[in-house]
Amino acid sequence: MTDETEKKPGFFSRLFGREQPAPASEPAAEPSAAAEALAPETEAVPESIPAVGPGGFRLPETPSPFAEEAPAAEPAGGRRSWWTRLKEGLSRSSSAIGGGITDIFTKRKLDADTLEELEDILVQADLGVDVSSRIVEAVGKGRYGKDIAPEEVKQILAAEVERALAPVARPLVIDATKKPFVILMVGVNGSGKTTTIGKLAAKFRREGKSLMLAAGDTFRAAAIEQLKVWGDRTGAPVVSRPQGADAAGLAFDALTQAREAETDVLLIDTAGRLQNRAELMAELEKIVRVIRKMDASAPHAVLLVLDATVGQNALSQAEIFGKIAGVTGLVMTKLDGTARGGILVALAAKFGLPVHFIGVGEGVDDLEPFEARDFARAIAGLE
Repeated sequence: MTDETEKKPGFFSRLFGREQPAPASEPAAEPSAAAEALAPETEAVPESIPAVGPGGFRLPETPSPFAEEAPAAEPAGGRRSWWTRLKEGLSRSSSAIGGGITDIFTKRKLDADTLEELEDILVQADLGVDVSSRIVEAVGKGRYGKDIAPEEVKQILAAEVERALAPVARPLVIDATKKPFVILMVGVNGSGKTTTIGKLAAKFRREGKSLMLAAGDTFRAAAIEQLKVWGDRTGAPVVSRPQGADAAGLAFDALTQAREAETDVLLIDTAGRLQNRAELMAELEKIVRVIRKMDASAPHAVLLVLDATVGQNALSQAEIFGKIAGVTGLVMTKLDGTARGGILVALAAKFGLPVHFIGVGEGVDDLEPFEARDFARAIAGLE
């Protein structure tokens, strides 16, 4: 697979036949397959889920064995807005892009050199070569040889990013005719699958849907216990087996029980696995195969949970998990200020997979439906 960071000729280089050297890419630390496969996930379960189920049923508030300290006090005036949290989550990307734009376009006229420098910044921010080229072309159109303010460049950037993301900003729709509606969660170790399941379970419960959770990460005992905590929080039964049990067999049991209970939604966790480990991916393929023997249309949604801090590696994950499990949508997690959020733009341009949710923290309310305009303005550093 071609590395997305590979520098293609810039827009004005292609126009004038002039090539600039590729920007130095930030080396990505690649852990060994064995180390990542064995590394424990460090997902946290919030202290409580302030939710009320159907008919006024208040969800349990069992103390979490995973919480090691009390949650931070809320700021004066109440909980910070989603927009504030999103901006903070994308601060690494927006600072790099915004600072670069200010440096380039302050007291300089727009020419081939400034546009080349702009494209370098955008590619290094993981927006992808194609989208970066489109942004550079839009900035240069009708402005060559003129002054242009950094704020105007940011406005153009936001508009082009929104245009790239708008087609993939689609909600996760639960088909009520599919009972249960089976959602399979996949991703590498530490991406946040189990926590995301808990957040989705709380969301569906608030919508009045009946739930069942399947602890398909039989590799880690902690993952099984963690999902049980989420089950207690949301009032959802959890189907589990001892550590080391066959994950495909557990999926079979869970689907059987969910059918018998006429459950609305079945959320199936899976073990974190490297996309380049053939034996682990074969196990995931077996889970999908077993589910489809029971229901040819299932799983009805396969959500790939991506850690926003991994940058370009997310492209490889999307490609391989898509081939093995038939990924139908993405959830981007860990937009926590260290994220390389631009990669979501490159993913949209390359694969066109729906982006259903983004997460900016460990709290149950820190997972929200993806909005292209908000994301675009946040990454451009606009209010």
